[in-house]
Amino acid sequence: MQVELEVTSGLKRRLTITIPSDQIEEGINKRLQDLSRRIRLDGFRPGKAPMKVLKRRYGEGARQEVLDKMIQSSFVEAVGQENLNPAGVPSVEPVSKGQNEDFQFIASFEVYPEIELGNFAAISVERPVADVNEADVDEMINTLKQQSRTFEEINRGAEQGDQVTLDYQGTLDGEPFDGGSAENAELELGSGRMIPGFDDGLVGMMAGEEKVLKLTFPEDYHAKKLAGKTAEFSCKVSKVSTPVEPELDNAFFERFGVKDGNLEAFRSEVAKNMQRELRQAVKGKIKSQVMDGLLKLHDIEVPSVLISQEIDRMREQAVQSWNGENNDFDPKQLPAQLFETQAKKRIALGLLVNEVVKQRKVEVDDERVRVMVEEMAAAYQQPQDVIDWYYNNDQQLSQVKYIVLEEQVVDTILESANVSEKACSYQDAIKPEQKQQEEAADVVDDKSVEQET
Repeated sequence: MQVELEVTSGLKRRLTITIPSDQIEEGINKRLQDLSRRIRLDGFRPGKAPMKVLKRRYGEGARQEVLDKMIQSSFVEAVGQENLNPAGVPSVEPVSKGQNEDFQFIASFEVYPEIELGNFAAISVERPVADVNEADVDEMINTLKQQSRTFEEINRGAEQGDQVTLDYQGTLDGEPFDGGSAENAELELGSGRMIPGFDDGLVGMMAGEEKVLKLTFPEDYHAKKLAGKTAEFSCKVSKVSTPVEPELDNAFFERFGVKDGNLEAFRSEVAKNMQRELRQAVKGKIKSQVMDGLLKLHDIEVPSVLISQEIDRMREQAVQSWNGENNDFDPKQLPAQLFETQAKKRIALGLLVNEVVKQRKVEVDDERVRVMVEEMAAAYQQPQDVIDWYYNNDQQLSQVKYIVLEEQVVDTILESANVSEKACSYQDAIKPEQKQQEEAADVVDDKSVEQET
């Protein structure tokens, strides 16, 4: 076997591989001999048919089978010989197919980049430092009460914070438009679900009353065909309800898994969950800074084939998040450029993390894996059942192991990074970082008049 290597550009490589004709003929003869033992030809006992007869009847098929296998095996041998690390499946182009001559083919592919890790001291990280105090617990309990509200029907005009049940029909220039109507819709006034002015227009309305609202869609409204347009909404309210917050009693405590407890026990459980959330938020912010720093420190070229694969995964995830798994929308219809930047970032980070693991010899800490599983299980009423489930599910456990491995990589980088601390409140510590949107918000037209929350 002869091998010629060519660097076409960047990470692209091309191998020209030549397989001697005698090696091919030997493979074909062996394939035909194996075949003759399993088939029956008229006039010949099994395994006794002449090679000439076998070649005439089965030669072309045997040749193709042999070539397919030799292409695979010779490619693997060639990349090993040339110390190449292919990314993705190669594109194979046969050069010669003639009988009784050497077979030559060209394999085109990309390779993984060679990464030289930089000095982690150039990475700056600001570690949030916060505590959970009594005021934070009070605020969280109030939030839980708000989320557990019920609505009680009343006989008065609607106020901000009330819930109204209504039918509405929207029209543009007298014509209905898609998504502009609903029946028995429940709307909490002041929630911001609807376009500006809709909620305010319903204030004061009582059950049975009707009203026409003349409203203008914002210029930057996500449904472009409605942006800046003025519409009329014919509204009829059928019910007005006011929010009723639950009492802090045993029934309320049990709703959150605190049985046979009192307010003190409930506050303790809430505080414990908040501490867990705080740890996760701080850990996430530190990891985000480390990963961003890692990317800035290393300007690496990413194989386009890996980016394409990641884009396909992101397309499928996007469609599932919008419509669930039972849908007829083809993810391929989503433009690749919507996901390209994020896909490239993910692949680059994956390559860098793997390189840190390899060069710094990072191995998964099984004890940290168990601690993480136990921490996740603590949020459930039967923690041990959750722990057992993870340890009896290899796929789920492997995902936890990879998360732990990433955390260990972060710890490895932090040992050399420039780390400072910043005192902040609990709310600031758990608040997600504001990042520029990397994917368009209007990938698929939203046919509802409700604003995105």
